[in-house]
Amino acid sequence: MTAPLAAYEGIVGATVLRQLRQLGKKLSGVRVVHVNSTREGGGVAEILEWMTPLMVELGLKASWEIIHGTPRFFEITKAIHNGLQGHHVGISSKDWKAYEDVNERNLDRLRPILEEANIVIIHDPQPAHLLRLCTGRKGKWIWRAHIDISHPFHPVWKSLRPVVEGYDASIFSMAEFAQPLRHPQFLVPPSIDPLSEKNRDLAPAEIEAVRAEYGLDPSRPLLVQVSRFDRFKDPVGVVEAYRMVRKVSPVQLVLAGGGATDDPEGKAVLEDVLEAAGNDPDIHVLLLPPDSHKTVNALQRLATIILQKSTREGFGLTVTEGLWKGKPVIGGDVGGIRLQVVNHHTGFLVNTPEGAAHRIRFLLHHQDSIDRMGETAREFVRENYLLTRHIREYLTLMLVTLRNTLGHVLEV
Repeated sequence: MTAPLAAYEGIVGATVLRQLRQLGKKLSGVRVVHVNSTREGGGVAEILEWMTPLMVELGLKASWEIIHGTPRFFEITKAIHNGLQGHHVGISSKDWKAYEDVNERNLDRLRPILEEANIVIIHDPQPAHLLRLCTGRKGKWIWRAHIDISHPFHPVWKSLRPVVEGYDASIFSMAEFAQPLRHPQFLVPPSIDPLSEKNRDLAPAEIEAVRAEYGLDPSRPLLVQVSRFDRFKDPVGVVEAYRMVRKVSPVQLVLAGGGATDDPEGKAVLEDVLEAAGNDPDIHVLLLPPDSHKTVNALQRLATIILQKSTREGFGLTVTEGLWKGKPVIGGDVGGIRLQVVNHHTGFLVNTPEGAAHRIRFLLHHQDSIDRMGETAREFVRENYLLTRHIREYLTLMLVTLRNTLGHVLEV
């Protein structure tokens, strides 16, 4: 459950909240609908769960809807997702038709709320086709891409681009992710909620209970990677890095995560990770349910070093979470991780298991660097990647997008 806006004052200050209330007043009564493909699993669902109630508190008529799909639909949209990130995938005309059909069935249910909305924000490719089908729409529609589509597999982008270009605007997490499009584009990095169950301060007893539950040794350094079991997160590469470190340092590894309901590949990746881990008692592979937020929080706080060795990444909110816990992060030199991990300041960027192992060994022999980076990391997130900043930027782009349609309501 999202905390009331006033609860954030002790973290971000009164000025930040005053700015949000001023923006909310200008947008009072504006109907905003977010649409994505799942209510649990992954950063998009978490952000919408936190953000929507705060938008309502600020005076907007905000809601969050999801589209429902068949297993085949999510196999197709996972292929689209992979293709947008540059992988060669096979998507037939029959597949594209199935994708469109699921969007059409969902529109039958969602049409009234979408047609009445002043702003509709469609998140990622799964519900993107709703725009073409909702011919009675009156408001502005924005496509929010949470992934890196800078070098897509051409046949996939060729099919999706005509859909995306029909939107009134698009949002990307960073400039490097975007494609040239014939409408305004906004850059809005994602965020974490510092008061959510996953990020709030925990009592020592809560942290120690999780350590005991999973049999973690308090006398040895702990490496932790939290993320979906997804090939782009390279969990097998993390196991390889751990084994290199283990030859010279007595470390433990936790690979914790789950699947998202819109990601059908998770089971196969988990099997690969378990095979790579073998019978090593110091590798803890944890398949967690979607509501294990306090467990994730505690694991990140127990960690000596946080890992996120992705080979492709949209933004990497697990990096943000780790930095907020005051931990150095060793992350893949890709995507939004580059915005967050500053070499020698908040952690290290790496490209290979060997590189990750080298940086882990360095930190384990320099506790002063761990402490210094951890302090810098937390303040870096406070200034740049908390939910209050995210909402401010969304409200600002709504003002810009709606200025010519709501007239006097939005006068500064």
